[in-house]
Amino acid sequence: MDIVSDPGVLRERCRDWLRQGTVTGLVPTMGSLHAGHESLLRLARERAERVVASIFVNPTQFGPGEDLAAYPRDLDRDAALAERAGVDVLFTPAPEAMYAPGAATWVEVPALARHLCGASRPTHFRGVCTIVAKLFLLAQPTLAVFGQKDWQQLAILRRMVADLGFPVEIVGAPLVREADGLALSSRNVYLTPQERAEAVHINRGLEFAAGLAASGERDATRILSMTRAYFESHLPAGTIDYLECVDPERIEPMPRLAGPALFAAAVKFSRARLIDNRWVDVTQTTR
Repeated sequence: MDIVSDPGVLRERCRDWLRQGTVTGLVPTMGSLHAGHESLLRLARERAERVVASIFVNPTQFGPGEDLAAYPRDLDRDAALAERAGVDVLFTPAPEAMYAPGAATWVEVPALARHLCGASRPTHFRGVCTIVAKLFLLAQPTLAVFGQKDWQQLAILRRMVADLGFPVEIVGAPLVREADGLALSSRNVYLTPQERAEAVHINRGLEFAAGLAASGERDATRILSMTRAYFESHLPAGTIDYLECVDPERIEPMPRLAGPALFAAAVKFSRARLIDNRWVDVTQTTR
């Protein structure tokens, strides 16, 4: 595995692959890799002849007062995991290499960023779309893999690709959980023992919501009200940032369930804000 920090070097390497007709997979990350990231890398390895993974703590997707400076970083550990997962090139640029002085161009999909994380982090997805677009231009991948834990991000990037005509297939990878059901996140390391014990109830609360839907309840407001009561009872150390039922593609609130729907939540603890979701389709089985 090669480690590359110069965008120009990455661009030329990937252009050579493109000229040879190579199927290239891209996995953008912010590092602090865990088993969830490893599943993305291995999926890319299965689907592509060459795999590029990026490790870049992107400053433009952090808002004021968020954990940009404190975000966990361990390049040596990340590189070892990436190599085990079959990555060919690990791209590790500095911020000044990705954003020229005075950079004033943004990519955003505001219609899909009004709710969920976009409501409480209004510039987050603008930063995500901009850096992912830059990575697409550098790596020119055939496919790019993103996790379904960040469902809104996945929906926004799919819309960006469709609207701008990027020749990239967006692949959604299943959410990976700890043995007790907590969604894997680099920010889980911020949790105190009490918060870690409570955090499992984010997933259990969403399972509770999905169970209500499976039992025949179709009023999303009632489901959310009962689920919020569950959260408030089982997550005393946390604060609910949002708990919503939205259309999985349009990311718009759904007052009533009639087909596919996404129950999504974000909970803030003392140092960590954790997200999770549960996809349901009342015409089929819950997954």
